[in-house]
Amino acid sequence: MARRSWRLIRALAVAVLASSVPCMVLGQTEHVVAPLELQRAEQAATHARQQNIHALQGFLGSAEAQQALQKAHMDPVQVKNAIAGLSDQELAQLASRATKAQNKFAAGDLTNEDLLVVLLFLAGVILLIIVVNHD
Repeated sequence: MARRSWRLIRALAVAVLASSVPCMVLGQTEHVVAPLELQRAEQAATHARQQNIHALQGFLGSAEAQQALQKAHMDPVQVKNAIAGLSDQELAQLASRATKAQNKFAAGDLTNEDLLVVLLFLAGVILLIIVVNHD
C-alpha cells in the first residue's frame, strides 16, 4: 500500500513537471523589438524633443519677442516654462511653425509685424494648451 502511494506521488510529480516545461519554454520567446532598437528610438525621441524645445525657446527668446509678449500682457517666463509641459506632438507642430516663420522672416517674406503676430499666436497656443491640459 505504501508502495502504491509513492507511485501515485511520483506520477503526480512527473505530471506537474511535464506540464510546467512547455510554460517555461514558451515564456522564453524572442522579443519582437530588440532592446537596443527600443533604446535608440527613445534616444531619438528625446533628441527631437530637445531640438523642438530649443527651437521654440530661441524663437521666443529674442528681444523683439520679449517686447511683444510684454505688450500683449503675457509673461515671457511663464510662456517659456510652459513649453516643457507640451506633448511631443504639440511641441513638434509649434516648433515647425516657429522655424517656418523665422525662415520666412529671414528671406524677407514676413514683416516685423507679421512675425510678431505669429509669435503672439504661438505664445497664446502654448499657454492655452497648458491651461487645458492642467484642468
